[in-house]
Amino acid sequence: MTLLVLGLILFLGTHAFSMARNPRAAIIMKIGEGPYKGLYSLLSLAGIVLIAIGFGRYRQAGYIPVWDPPTWTRHLALVLVWFAFVAVTAAYLPGRIKRGLKHPMLAGVKIWAFAHLIANGDLGSILLFGSFLVWAVLARISAKNRDVAAEHGAPTNAPSDFRNDALAVVIGTAAYLVFLIWLHPLLIGVSVLPGRV
Repeated sequence: MTLLVLGLILFLGTHAFSMARNPRAAIIMKIGEGPYKGLYSLLSLAGIVLIAIGFGRYRQAGYIPVWDPPTWTRHLALVLVWFAFVAVTAAYLPGRIKRGLKHPMLAGVKIWAFAHLIANGDLGSILLFGSFLVWAVLARISAKNRDVAAEHGAPTNAPSDFRNDALAVVIGTAAYLVFLIWLHPLLIGVSVLPGRV
């Protein structure tokens, strides 16, 4: 559990620091944008590695139950995670989905974390997904404040055609299915599909 906590502090702490715009700007002025981005990437990667190792060791040691989610939450989680994949994909394909969500990457993280929270009642999952949910909510509030400061009445028209939205749904769905069927069992060690081990 210690490695999981350290990884969360490192990864989410690094990402949370980017919300502190003045200290972030001061460091960039001091060391330069390239070195800052490199350090940011290295710390983020180290955090992800520690999270993966820490959560894996926690699972091997045995889950610590906190509550027992009803079965329907697992079915709801499957739908929510699909939407999270579409939302994250829409972040790279400007269209009506992106405009509606405003920050689809953060929306995707929030939905993904919430889905896992309602479907998993063990301490490690609550810590992992709860931390990501709190960070995503705070990041969205920070982004909203920056958006309001930057807009000054600028138009926010979305593209008139639905091509990018259709691509976001198709690509997001394909990535979701690949992760659901193959990568989740392979990387996480748990099958989320009924009847599969």
